[in-house]
Amino acid sequence: MDDFGLHEGINEAVFALTRQGRVQAVSAMVGGRAWEEGARALRILDPRRVEVGLHLDLTECPLQPALRTPLGRLIARAYLRRLDAADLRTEIRAQLDAFERAMGRAPAYVDGHQHVHQLPVVRTLLLQELARRYPAGGLWLRATHSPQGAAHADARTGFKSHVIAFLGARALSALARRQGLRQNARLLGVYDFTGGAQQYRARLGRWLRAARDGDLLMCHVGLPAQAPDVLARARQDEFAVIAAPDFETLLQGTRVRLRPMGQMLCQQLLF
Repeated sequence: MDDFGLHEGINEAVFALTRQGRVQAVSAMVGGRAWEEGARALRILDPRRVEVGLHLDLTECPLQPALRTPLGRLIARAYLRRLDAADLRTEIRAQLDAFERAMGRAPAYVDGHQHVHQLPVVRTLLLQELARRYPAGGLWLRATHSPQGAAHADARTGFKSHVIAFLGARALSALARRQGLRQNARLLGVYDFTGGAQQYRARLGRWLRAARDGDLLMCHVGLPAQAPDVLARARQDEFAVIAAPDFETLLQGTRVRLRPMGQMLCQQLLF
């Protein structure tokens, strides 16, 4: 579940789904208005059942407000190598510090809000910091490799999934392999945040039917909150579908078992 800490409605939705056993990973935005309060409840969850990771954020609420950059501009500056490496390194370290301070432990994994962790310059500095801070490894890194064919509901969402992967999936995976960091296989759950709950359920069914061992299903759940949120309607639709009683029926029908990614990746290393 992405964007934990951004506002109270997201936190509330994540905890509600956790009580139902439908959350295996929570990606935390440490600069969000609801992070500090949410982290106090998050840290008491069993880390063997619910992994908590850092959702590296440079576009919404970074800890250095001057670094906040709209995604399109950030992508352009990253590919033109015009990002300030010193400021970016400071921000990455500050977000990891904030996570460790609130949770009392290292993140189980790292990913990026709007997938910024895979962009040029960002990915290099991030992996350098992970190597410095966690020399024994032990965490995993989100990969954005796109699935093919039936996993996509339409050409538009398929195109978005491939664009996300194009922006850095291969380069990030190459760096991760070199550093001995594990990754998920493919990223499911990419769409344009339109269509309502009924269409989201149909999309979810396609993703689950297309899922293979090691794939990651990205979700953005939320409940109503006072904070402005352009994804508010989509978050509530996602929550309604995943919290519904027939979600278990959907899992059984697609023969999918949800498990923490770290456990699956560790098991793969044993064979």
